[in-house]
Amino acid sequence: MGDYNAVAARNTENAPKNIGPYSQTVAYSHYNNLSAQLPIDPKSGKLVAGGVKEQAEQCFKNIKAIVNSIDHVMSDVVRLTVFVKNIKDIDAIDEVYKTFFSTYVPTRTTVAVSALPMDALVQIDALVSHGEGTIPNAPQSGDLIKLTNNTANAPVSSLSTQAVAFSHYNNLSAQLPIDPKSGRVVVGGVKEQTGQCLKNIKAILESIDVPFDDIVKINIYLKDFADVEAVNEVYTTFFPDSAIARAVAYVPARTMIAAAALPMDALVQIEAVVSHGDGTPPQVVEDRHGLILEANNTKNAPKSSLSTQTVAFSHYNHLSAQLPIDSKSGKLVAGGVKEQAEQCLKNIKAIIESVDHTMDDVVKVNIFLKNITDIDAVNETYTTFFPGGVPARSIVGVSALPENALIQIDAVVSNAEGTPPKA
Repeated sequence: MGDYNAVAARNTENAPKNIGPYSQTVAYSHYNNLSAQLPIDPKSGKLVAGGVKEQAEQCFKNIKAIVNSIDHVMSDVVRLTVFVKNIKDIDAIDEVYKTFFSTYVPTRTTVAVSALPMDALVQIDALVSHGEGTIPNAPQSGDLIKLTNNTANAPVSSLSTQAVAFSHYNNLSAQLPIDPKSGRVVVGGVKEQTGQCLKNIKAILESIDVPFDDIVKINIYLKDFADVEAVNEVYTTFFPDSAIARAVAYVPARTMIAAAALPMDALVQIEAVVSHGDGTPPQVVEDRHGLILEANNTKNAPKSSLSTQTVAFSHYNHLSAQLPIDSKSGKLVAGGVKEQAEQCLKNIKAIIESVDHTMDDVVKVNIFLKNITDIDAVNETYTTFFPGGVPARSIVGVSALPENALIQIDAVVSNAEGTPPKA
């Protein structure tokens, strides 16, 4: 196995000790997956004093400490997700943000959620490039470069880059339903707004010569879950996008997340993770061209016509969010949050095993909870699936979940064998 990438979990004393069974950062291949950072002072183990500005600064300090501890710098951050308790606090957070990203800005998603661990006002998640890769004792192309891109055909922001490619992935900033010409939210309801979000994503991809069907994972942030059917109606007009994709009914992996509020009072916001088959320089041509997406569904986990259970590309598998649904009955499992957490993780395990992987290959887990006070009960179940606490992790409280579930979990999984080139 010496020639394969290995999962590398790391922790530093300069950032808060984990308040659960997870690692501060997990590197695999060309990315570091960080656990979402709360505004905890690593020395005291408590939230910092002050308001949202002080809390945002501590979150960024913690991210910086983790990044520095693995011999990286803040300009290696590719994507940030800012979870905020009050959407009105965005301006204050941005003030702090600018002091950490004064020149280069990563892709970014900002969303207000109903609750955060420890009753924090803000929590920040980060994805960091990892040029040296994770093949033991065999550094890879350490001088890989990030490719940043903005187009006038989609909304432009001084606080985020529309797309940042590194190695074999393009990471897009979440797109709001903004008309790029007027700079305003489009007229109409959630259908018109969903269409604009997806048009903006398509415009970004076209500007970098990437087809829409190269999207691996979609995250939809929705203000009102009653709008799900209307969103899906528009969604199915964009996916599948090509004759080839239609022939195999390809749709990306997907997670639907309830937002307490969104920037510009939008009703919906959509972000995408996109394959980048040509890689970023100086990867050599024979190592990068013609990689394919590998989409997989298994009858041992719940199926949906709107999402693929897992989509592999290069050295990662991206899973759709799993609800606590029994795949045989198609219904929520009986019991409370512990039983529901167990079913979500059973579904994830079934999907992972269906592509010949194990739970040890999981590098990042995202947990969405109806009641944030259920964290301890969830951890009890969670540790039976991840006894070593290796994956990085993020937890947020949300106001609603599909099927009125108490919990929903998605995951990013390493894929040592990579995906093959086209035949």
